[in-house]
Amino acid sequence: MLADKLEWDEQLLAKYNISGPRYTSYPTALEFNDDYTESDYITCLKALPDNKSLSLYIHVPFCQNICYYCACNKIITKDKSRAEKYVSYLLQEISLVAEHIGDNTLRQIHWGGGTPTYLSVEQISRIMSHIRECFVVPADETTEISIEIDPRALAIEDIEHLAALGFNRMSMGVQDFDLAVQKAVNRIQSFEMTRDMIEEARKYGFKSINLDLIYGLPLQTKQSFERTLEQVMQISPDRISVFNYAHLPDRFKPQRRIEDNKLPSAVEKMAIFQYIIENLQDNGYLYIGMDHFAKPDDELAIAQQNGCLHRNFQGYTTHEEYELIGVGVSSIGSVNSQYHQNVRDIESYYEALESHQLPIWRGVTVSNDDLVRKRVIFDLICHFELSIDSIESDYHIDFNNYFADELEMLAPFVADGLVKITSRDIQVTGRGRLLIRNICMLFDAYVNELHMINSFSKVI
Repeated sequence: MLADKLEWDEQLLAKYNISGPRYTSYPTALEFNDDYTESDYITCLKALPDNKSLSLYIHVPFCQNICYYCACNKIITKDKSRAEKYVSYLLQEISLVAEHIGDNTLRQIHWGGGTPTYLSVEQISRIMSHIRECFVVPADETTEISIEIDPRALAIEDIEHLAALGFNRMSMGVQDFDLAVQKAVNRIQSFEMTRDMIEEARKYGFKSINLDLIYGLPLQTKQSFERTLEQVMQISPDRISVFNYAHLPDRFKPQRRIEDNKLPSAVEKMAIFQYIIENLQDNGYLYIGMDHFAKPDDELAIAQQNGCLHRNFQGYTTHEEYELIGVGVSSIGSVNSQYHQNVRDIESYYEALESHQLPIWRGVTVSNDDLVRKRVIFDLICHFELSIDSIESDYHIDFNNYFADELEMLAPFVADGLVKITSRDIQVTGRGRLLIRNICMLFDAYVNELHMINSFSKVI
């Protein structure tokens, strides 16, 4: 059951606008440590039962051009020969992973980056063929194969080839259609190019097509973003992700090319965000959570309505939380209550595979307390409500005793009308849904560490 309709309350948003995790995992990646080894990961893979459904994440780090706002782990190069070398090592890693697991089925495959379409269709074909040699990949509609598309790096006729390879979902970065904003962030991408690519994808059966937007970029105003949203509505994507730009030039070198005095003021940025919320809801989009909106008939909205929405490193997902294997430089996965992450630099990645070793950098084993807190956090962030009875039954705890401190900390949220608490459940109100990260943070055993607060973007 969905919570109340999303409501805008500027005073409360300002009051609670602190930094915090996005909860694509719990514990978050800041708790990963290098005591976790390749041996731990292999033991974890070997313990997977046969016929377990898996999800595979493939990280492609390359981009041809730099977007100044970007904080992702990427390699900027126009030398396409570097991609060929990377593909050869990626194939090795996939083979190594497959050696350590039994007869398992891939139900989800997601390509991220970087820019996955930096690779040629031939290279993508080779990787997909190898995946099918190493794993069972059902050739039916229940298998989700998604890819992040940069329309500047893909010929429109290649959409047909991707569909033939089994790709059936896509996400595309737009950020903003205003040309002045695009120039300021070094990402020129026309409305026509974006629209035509999505129309082609629909022609070949792609569904759940997502567009990414960013608010808070240089030269953005409420008026300019109104025009961008008008164009987005013409495209009518199934899903829209709207991210807050976090300007952290001390941490992310490309952002130093963005002039501080060209960024919208805090007041203007809030006005842009308020307009986005109101406009998308007026156009029939539902707020899924964590900056994500979807049409009522989209899989995400249906899964949330049915109480079966989940979350992982790729964001919200419509299926049960499959064991997630990450391959490629810096990729992250989750297997058997353990998180693992590959090395972040490409040379270390190559060196490990040359020695026939999985390129694990760090990870963490999830404790029993972590499992309880993860369930609480993910139920809240996916469904905006939490069944106390269900938590007590599944984890054999007395919820009020176990979370006595957390319930006390929730009192101001209750007083502000963000949360309702009964003896048997916790519900996030329409006023509280935009502040779901703050609510989840109260149940995070690690969040009181100062380094965590300073390592995340603002909630709004």
